Amino acid sequence: MTSLVVREMALADCDRVSEIRIRGWQHAYQGLMPQSYLDGLSVAADAERRRAWFTQGDGSVVNLVAERAGKVLGWAAYGPYRDGEVRTGEAELYAIYVDPAHLGSGVGRALLSASVERCSSHPRILLWVLKENATARRFYERAGFRPDGAEEPFDVDGVPVPEVRYVKALNY
Repeated sequence: MTSLVVREMALADCDRVSEIRIRGWQHAYQGLMPQSYLDGLSVAADAERRRAWFTQGDGSVVNLVAERAGKVLGWAAYGPYRDGEVRTGEAELYAIYVDPAHLGSGVGRALLSASVERCSSHPRILLWVLKENATARRFYERAGFRPDGAEEPFDVDGVPVPEVRYVKALNY
């Protein structure tokens, strides 16, 4: 089997990353969010927004992709922790998604490990995960993240889907 490579995302990856993100939402959040909302997500619209952001970003958010044999299989994004509109000295994992056909193959672990390693100059890395997403919560807990008690309301088409915050100390 060809080895997995984690690298920074390029503009040419936007369409594939959007496909992974949307299919990831539709897979991971089935039963946790209204199906009509998930069905209405558009890969093309997400890719258009992603390309615009990619060309106008200030460099504070880092996007990584994991690929095997030249095919992108997963995506992660991290940067400064956002406390409202204020950026703190801590890091935040904003997103991590794996092509549903490649779940359990080490892609997510590789992206998470690379993100954590690249954030090692920060005291902690934080992330938000849907409270009811038991699969994702187990994934983060196996990697040493722990819930810190913070919870945020999140609403999708009138349905509450609260998020909980996880944290990992980065005292290397």
